[in-house]
Amino acid sequence: MRFVLTLLLIVPLKAFAQVQIEDAWTRATPPGAKTAVGYLVIRNPSATPDRLVGARSAAAARVETHVTLKDGDVMRMRQVKGYDIPAQGSFELKPGGAHLMFVDLERPFKEGDRIAATLRFEKAGEVRVEFQVGRLGAPAKPHSHGH
Repeated sequence: MRFVLTLLLIVPLKAFAQVQIEDAWTRATPPGAKTAVGYLVIRNPSATPDRLVGARSAAAARVETHVTLKDGDVMRMRQVKGYDIPAQGSFELKPGGAHLMFVDLERPFKEGDRIAATLRFEKAGEVRVEFQVGRLGAPAKPHSHGH
């Protein structure tokens, strides 16, 4: 019994640090495109802050964390090391702001597809997500049918 109690104290319980992913979406890409952008909302009901530190997907050679910054009259993207997710708060990846960059796509993203990815958090560990692919040039997330 002591062994079990000791083990419970030593092994981190990720269930208490889980994040929730909502509204994951991306746009269809034109033929030959090498990159795509992913958006979503991360909710952290935990009393402990967390940090998204990386992502991966079989749909791309790599997935990077980026932000869009205004430099004079020009918008520029810059890779960052991750995103801080506040305790009992949320963080939104959205057009014109923070986003995931799918780099060196395996194939074009087509409207209606679902793109699987795994997000990696410092405390919550790995969380699987599916991005709904909307139409090319869509200004906002695709509408979900039946929800």
